[in-house]
Amino acid sequence: MTKVLKHIVMWKFHEEAEGRTRQENAQWMKEHLEALVGQIPELLSAEVGINCKDSEAAYDAVLTATFHSFEAMERYKNHPLHQQISQYCKKVRKDRIACDYFIES
Repeated sequence: MTKVLKHIVMWKFHEEAEGRTRQENAQWMKEHLEALVGQIPELLSAEVGINCKDSEAAYDAVLTATFHSFEAMERYKNHPLHQQISQYCKKVRKDRIACDYFIES
C-alpha cells in the first residue's frame, strides 16, 4: 500500500465577479482545474464538483486533488499554470477553506 495525499478545497464565490455569475465562475474553475491533469506532472487527479443545492451555508464548488506528497503539492501550487488559475480565483471568491490528509491506496 502507498499513501496518497488528498487535497480538498472549497470556495464560495461572489454573486458576480470578473464579468461572470457565481455559477459561471464555478464552472470556469471546474474546467480550468480539471484540465491541469496531464499538464502538471505532480497532479495525479483533480475533480471539481459544483454544488447543486443553493443554501447560505453551502460552498459553491469543491476541488478534490491527489498527490504523492506535500512536496509534490507545493510544486503544483507554484506551477505557472496553477498560479494563473489561483490568481483568477482570488478575484472571484469570497471564502475558501481547505483540508489535506493521507489515504492508503
